[in-house]
Amino acid sequence: MRVMNDSFDPAFGEAWTAPQCAGLLPLPGVWLTLARDANSRPLGFALSRVVAGEAELLLLAVRNSAQRRGVGARLIERFISDSSVRNAERLHLEVRDGNHAIALYKRYGFGEVGRRKNYYSGSSGERFDALTLARSTDIRRT
Repeated sequence: MRVMNDSFDPAFGEAWTAPQCAGLLPLPGVWLTLARDANSRPLGFALSRVVAGEAELLLLAVRNSAQRRGVGARLIERFISDSSVRNAERLHLEVRDGNHAIALYKRYGFGEVGRRKNYYSGSSGERFDALTLARSTDIRRT
């Protein structure tokens, strides 16, 4: 969970707990992808699932020190390819409006398909919209 704690700004309340992540892993269709450095230290991870031909990127976390160095891009590429292998036709994810990762998701063809007003609650009581992004498995990175 060190990667999780280092990846998310606590002001936005986005980090998951260890029990939340661990509780999903035994479920059918769920998988974890881990990115490591040359010394096998974790740099980031993606928690994903496929259900009924649709894949969802449940969580993407990259250590602050590894952000903007291609780790997130490699995890997204792996999510897309693993989802295709698992016969997913559509890919989905949800992200806080204003999160810097939105630009990365858009580079990989994700577009906004929905918005949940005031979904996230920050530590100071601020509310943030959640964006639902989606794409098909057969488009290329833009």
